[in-house]
Amino acid sequence: TTPPTITAATASPIATPPVTSPPTIAYPARSRIGAGASSLQVTEERASLLGMGWYLDWAAHPHAYQSERVEYVPLIRVREGVLWPEREQLLAVIDALPGELWLVGNEPDVRWQDNTPPETYAAAYHDAYTLLKERDPSCQVAIGGVSQPTPLRLRYLDRVLTAYEAAYGEPMPVDVWNVHNFILREERDSWGVDIPPGMDDQAGRLYEIADHDDLEIFYRQLVDFRQWMKDRGQQDRPLIISEYGILMPAEYGFPQARVERFMFDTFDVMRTAADPALGYPADGYRLVQRWCWFSLADERYPTGNLLDADGSLTVLGRAFRTYTDRVP
Repeated sequence: TTPPTITAATASPIATPPVTSPPTIAYPARSRIGAGASSLQVTEERASLLGMGWYLDWAAHPHAYQSERVEYVPLIRVREGVLWPEREQLLAVIDALPGELWLVGNEPDVRWQDNTPPETYAAAYHDAYTLLKERDPSCQVAIGGVSQPTPLRLRYLDRVLTAYEAAYGEPMPVDVWNVHNFILREERDSWGVDIPPGMDDQAGRLYEIADHDDLEIFYRQLVDFRQWMKDRGQQDRPLIISEYGILMPAEYGFPQARVERFMFDTFDVMRTAADPALGYPADGYRLVQRWCWFSLADERYPTGNLLDADGSLTVLGRAFRTYTDRVP
């Protein structure tokens, strides 16, 4: 079925911020839109082809491409609580990338990604945060993105926050909140994203394959995460979606036209949806400040690829560029 079109006007109340609100941060529209780079490196030519404003590659490379228009966001892996790169290599990367936004971990809630129980993640985050801030006080630090902001995974994050405060005697410091926004099944030993490590549940949200591009679910998960942030005193922090997209192949019911429609609709939602009760005050109460499509090119999950193996635009990549051409 065709996903419903959700606009800021119909999906969430939008109001003019009161005169007492903080000054609006100027986020040029293109700077909000990014892509993940896995099988292909980002170059000046490839970034220019897509017109994107930022990217990540699930690693921390000191000489990664970036420019005045394209930002590189490094990521520290925390596989089973072990930081990578190791300390000395990481210090060299920090020195090479002053003032950057750093992500600490990639899907610690997923067994085949960083696979880290919440209490272990809290300790790893503390070590990474401390090292980053001591070496470069000008940097910003974002929590690692869980795969999707469902009730099960919000409980995982609650355990992270509880463990951090119990261990270090203060609330966990997070400059930028970060989450992935996939729609995948939560069931032990099933397809999807399984159950987070360290949790005894057998099931969470039992999404079906057809739900994978449900725009209402996508939007509701954004609202739920912003509500979770507000309830924990974090409304005044920016939120980025550092990974999402379509993982299912065409033969599962996701042909090119359906993927393109989902990409355009979600871009519209994240670019415009605002709510003075939940959104980021310094950004006109928008729910999301920046997002990153999966992916530039990935050999395992090619449905969402923006580039072919030779670096040329795919059909979806041309659609991506059509979108970025429409925004300032």
